[in-house]
Amino acid sequence: MDEEDLKALDDIEKYGCHILGVMEGDGEPRFSYSIGINKQQDKPDLIVVGLKPELSHSIINNYKDRLLSGETFVPGYYYSGLLEGFDVCFVEVDKSNYKNYLGWGLWLHKGDDFKVLQLIWPTTNGQWPWDKPISKFYEWAQPILSASGTLREI
Repeated sequence: MDEEDLKALDDIEKYGCHILGVMEGDGEPRFSYSIGINKQQDKPDLIVVGLKPELSHSIINNYKDRLLSGETFVPGYYYSGLLEGFDVCFVEVDKSNYKNYLGWGLWLHKGDDFKVLQLIWPTTNGQWPWDKPISKFYEWAQPILSASGTLREI
């Protein structure tokens, strides 16, 4: 194991997760995701696509803390208090997206036997990715990583 691997494992032990930020590139939006929540709490890890790293990391830590306090998050339902001033919802990330988005999760779990939710955020005017029409930028900035690419799969 190298220094980064050890830091990730140490963060999981100390803080309950390690958060990774991936910068925008090759036509793909930036994203951040957690590893370790699933290992520590047997609850889904979280990915946030398209928001600034500082905001995404804050959201992920808030999500982890709310799980620790006993809250659960169900895909397809709306929740407040994770993104100031806006409700958010969640979809379950399909395993077909793990390789492209969750490499460290695959490393930690030695495979894809773990769950991840994607936090879905609205535009500042309250539009969701499934509302039509949507802007090309918003469609690009927040691809939906569920099996069907839509909200409701429950």
